[in-house]
Amino acid sequence: MLKKVILNKSITMGGIQLVSSKDVAARAGVSQTTVSRVLNTPELVKKPTVDKVMKAIEELSYVPNGHARSLVQNKTNTIALISGPLHNPFFVDTTSAIVKYANELGYRVHVQFINDEQITEAYAAAIENKVDGVILSCILLDDPIFDKLKRMQIPFITYNRKHKSDEWFVEIDNYKAGYLAAQHVINLGHQHIVWIGGPLSVSTYLHRYKGFNKAIEDNHLSLADSDIFITDTSIESMRDVFQELTSREHVPTAICAGSDSIALDAIDIALQNGLNVPEDVSIIGIDNVGISKHQFIQLTTVGSISEQNLGLVAIKRLIELIENKENSCIKHTESVKLFNRKTVREV
Repeated sequence: MLKKVILNKSITMGGIQLVSSKDVAARAGVSQTTVSRVLNTPELVKKPTVDKVMKAIEELSYVPNGHARSLVQNKTNTIALISGPLHNPFFVDTTSAIVKYANELGYRVHVQFINDEQITEAYAAAIENKVDGVILSCILLDDPIFDKLKRMQIPFITYNRKHKSDEWFVEIDNYKAGYLAAQHVINLGHQHIVWIGGPLSVSTYLHRYKGFNKAIEDNHLSLADSDIFITDTSIESMRDVFQELTSREHVPTAICAGSDSIALDAIDIALQNGLNVPEDVSIIGIDNVGISKHQFIQLTTVGSISEQNLGLVAIKRLIELIENKENSCIKHTESVKLFNRKTVREV
């Protein structure tokens, strides 16, 4: 029936006003999201609801054809997502939330999973075809793409990371997160602490590291340069870190990781090296990703007080920009708190 509606209706550019999905929703007595689901995944919608929506479509001569609407409205209903690598569970969680929400509102999402060294090529691929908006989590502090996107006037938003201009972003309070992580292990008596983080060219790791450092200073502790590990976050670099740590006469009692992904790798490699967590070494992360709550893992971490998925927060704001429901510059920082679980102990 859906194909019949698409094929039997035509659109001219000469002044015909298209019926919108909002009109269909009003006629059928359902939400716009429901109309989108009927058009895209009718098998997931109850038959009486499908019948109501399809009847409204026929009565209003609605044209649910993405290409035809894009010609008239100058829209593609497509969003480009540039995400970090899938080995990081943060990007698995956020990408799933972004795609699900966007699809529910009738948007397709073109996803690229990249490492930082692939950023330039990813940007080019994302904007070579017309899209309605761009959502990205891989931006660097001093990234030229930021100003380019502004000049192109494409609605865009960054999440988890932000540009040095401090605008158009959704993040958690990364400085406070680093501070809380360090303060927690210090409160439990740890003094031999190491930091394992990612590159400081990224706002997330830079601000978390600064917060960690501030807590160390406030508690009158001192760390040697050899207790600070700035990595590319790969599993290979993590193994190198542990090779260095386990070769020392005294292994540190606590590791503050710049992300849950790093913390989870650290737990795995610690166990491979015969170290028990938290008996031999305590490990704390930052992000509170879904797998951190797994009963077998129970990672102590710092994350958003609201426990909202950061990708979901960002895609909602981006679609509001695309649909002109929001015009002000977006600067969204989620407050954070400690999630005290089982990978940190008192000494």
